[in-house]
Amino acid sequence: MDWRPGATQASLRQRAALLKDIRRFFEARDVLEVETPLLAAAPVTDPHIEALAVPHPCGAGELWLQTSPEYAMKRLLAAGMGPIYQICKAVRKDEAGSRHNPEFSLLEWYRPGFDLEQLQAETLELLTQVLGARPVEVFSYAGAFQYFLKLDIATASDADLAEHAAAFGDWPAHADRGDCLDFLFASAIEPQLGREVFTVIRDYPAEQAALAQTHIDAQGQRVASRFELYVDGVELANAYHELLDADEHRRRFRQDLAQRRAMGLREVPMDEALLAALDAGLPACSGIALGLDRLLMIKLGAVSIDEVLAFSLPRL
Repeated sequence: MDWRPGATQASLRQRAALLKDIRRFFEARDVLEVETPLLAAAPVTDPHIEALAVPHPCGAGELWLQTSPEYAMKRLLAAGMGPIYQICKAVRKDEAGSRHNPEFSLLEWYRPGFDLEQLQAETLELLTQVLGARPVEVFSYAGAFQYFLKLDIATASDADLAEHAAAFGDWPAHADRGDCLDFLFASAIEPQLGREVFTVIRDYPAEQAALAQTHIDAQGQRVASRFELYVDGVELANAYHELLDADEHRRRFRQDLAQRRAMGLREVPMDEALLAALDAGLPACSGIALGLDRLLMIKLGAVSIDEVLAFSLPRL
């Protein structure tokens, strides 16, 4: 067993300085720092995110380690807290690798009254402060496929997509269209993003809306009102123009649970406290989650997340 930390003292000093800079950034904008529990009564329903269950510390049943502070922070928004941010730990099952650790640090913030353009501008201001100035390039999700792969996903058949996917790896012929697009984006497009620039990808397919609103784009397609931000081939941040409709939240949660059943995943409860807060009314807002460990990796030129953590999973 190697008892030593993965990060050097210099790296840990850089982490401390980064946290100070972030807090100064939001203090100057009068955004309130909040803290919500690591334990939650219910996890996210998203079938692509697995939460860890733990025994309830005060009785029968179980609780869940949060995969993001999103639900709790939205309850604060519904209670009228105004603009808020949080620096916290989150935990996700089965996420380990050079850019992933099951326990990781997130920066998440919400801006009542902001649209996506305003939130994008603020996020780029923060990244410029941390990483230095870079040009900004913006693609729609469909536009990125057209630019990098010369592929029109609006007209491409499932067979066309599968053929392209097979060129980048061992692709199962029975996989659905959405999985194929995800694979192509991650394998063929993502590594090219954010090279000496900040790359923003917007207008994801509506089926990838998660808890974002949707809108009709210039081509007449319904798309998700969200963006992701990439630096040096790394997905760094994920932003939504937040969905406000409580009934639509319930519909999407039920859809997630049906998909989980179809995939043979564990059944999980819906977060009734969040739904009650949404019934009370979430203010119009945009929100974003940014991976702090990845941000520090980029700043330091690290190739592994182990280099910026005191003790990553293999060192526990």
